[in-house]
Amino acid sequence: MHCQNFTNNPTSRRDLLKKCAMGFGGVAMQALLHEEARANSAGKSSFENPLAPKLPHFPARAKNVIFLYMDGGPSQVDTFDYKPLLTKYNGQDPREVIGDLAPTQFNNVGKVLGSPWDFKQRGDSGAWVSDLFPYLAEKEVIDELAFVKSMTSKFSEHTSANYFLHTGNGLQGRPSMGAWLGYGLGTENQNLPGFVVLNGGLIPPGGLDCFGSGFLPAAYQGSIFLPKEQPIANINPLEKSPALQRNKLDLIRDLDSDALEDSGHDSEIEAAIQNYETAFRMQASVPDLMDLRGEPDSVKKLYGLEADFKQTQTFGLQCLLARRLVERGVRFIELTCPGGNGDRWDQHGKLKDGHGKNCKMVDQPIAALIKDLRRTGLLDSTLVVWGGEFGRTPFAQGSDGRDHNPFGFTMWMAGGGVKGGASVGATDDWGYRAVQDRAEVYDLHATMLHLLGIEHTKSTYRFSGRDMRLTDVHGHVLKDLIS
Repeated sequence: MHCQNFTNNPTSRRDLLKKCAMGFGGVAMQALLHEEARANSAGKSSFENPLAPKLPHFPARAKNVIFLYMDGGPSQVDTFDYKPLLTKYNGQDPREVIGDLAPTQFNNVGKVLGSPWDFKQRGDSGAWVSDLFPYLAEKEVIDELAFVKSMTSKFSEHTSANYFLHTGNGLQGRPSMGAWLGYGLGTENQNLPGFVVLNGGLIPPGGLDCFGSGFLPAAYQGSIFLPKEQPIANINPLEKSPALQRNKLDLIRDLDSDALEDSGHDSEIEAAIQNYETAFRMQASVPDLMDLRGEPDSVKKLYGLEADFKQTQTFGLQCLLARRLVERGVRFIELTCPGGNGDRWDQHGKLKDGHGKNCKMVDQPIAALIKDLRRTGLLDSTLVVWGGEFGRTPFAQGSDGRDHNPFGFTMWMAGGGVKGGASVGATDDWGYRAVQDRAEVYDLHATMLHLLGIEHTKSTYRFSGRDMRLTDVHGHVLKDLIS
């Protein structure tokens, strides 16, 4: 109810314009700026570069990761987890000496199988190493390694175990750890992908989804390079001049930008625009990456590029390229095993022959990588991770093989803030089950993220109504591995 002494004064047209002048001006300015923005963005993507470098949550110990993926599952009791009881009880029924056995992948349980290789303690750390690794056993290398001897997996079948190792989930379609690092930190080189897979010839069971971006934008997925002069298809432009190629790319970008504007926001279109630009810049940067003429002959020899065993040459080139990718600021590099060996680290039979060849192809190159990273000053900021999706049983499959064992196996890390010479966890006296400081893949991922300055519980992405993360609702940092 109005007071009888108050009367509304009528507003004249002149007063209205005087009072609202700035408002009308603001409306006009907004329209002009909108048109200017459209003009300035013609032929340009208007979204933030998803691969731009980002700050970590806290000071990082490492900036890059090299994951040496040992496809198939190396035998822990034949490599780094010395168990003399296997030799003592070799040939006996494992049910009588080991006790209860879990079902195996092929349910073909033979006798206790002692390692065909001798073990010795190496370096100042006294780490047990079998004769399979004469190069890694050298003091200047072995003392850089920190072992996790109590790793476990939830899966005993290759495909699900590979998804679990790479993505933290045993189902297909989740983002790989390399994609998560790109999402969390971006990359320091806009001319190369942030996540590169150097495919030696064996794509793991589970296929390319092991390196996928899942529900993250497609810009974060792994790019597959081959260790040869032409590492990816179409790296050489087909156009007769750079100007013609640039014009084509600008047209594609214009069309995509129009589609992006119509859709409001579409991560797939944004990623397509970004990936075209990255691919264009890669045509200049990848040939330089592959040009080894500047590498001394001594370095090439160190990596085994002159070795008699062809697979050593292949993996040696992969390791050398990994160092060169780290030098160029690529965030995450994964190496797969060379083909042509006849088998992965998956010897259900002929263990001595298969594991012997597997180690021969990787031992010299990995030792060279550790030495070379230290020589170039990159080891302190590069986290090197070695391992497979599970281990092997301490008893035979048939007479001379080992079945899958997810209950206890070994992985190691080096560089990037890792405490060289450390060893975390243990399996039982048979190398069968983890019994001390049991570690899961989630713990491995949490530790990797921590060393790169990422708090794993805070690196999340909203998907399907939930804040998703690499470690799901699990994961503890393995603090005893950190220097």
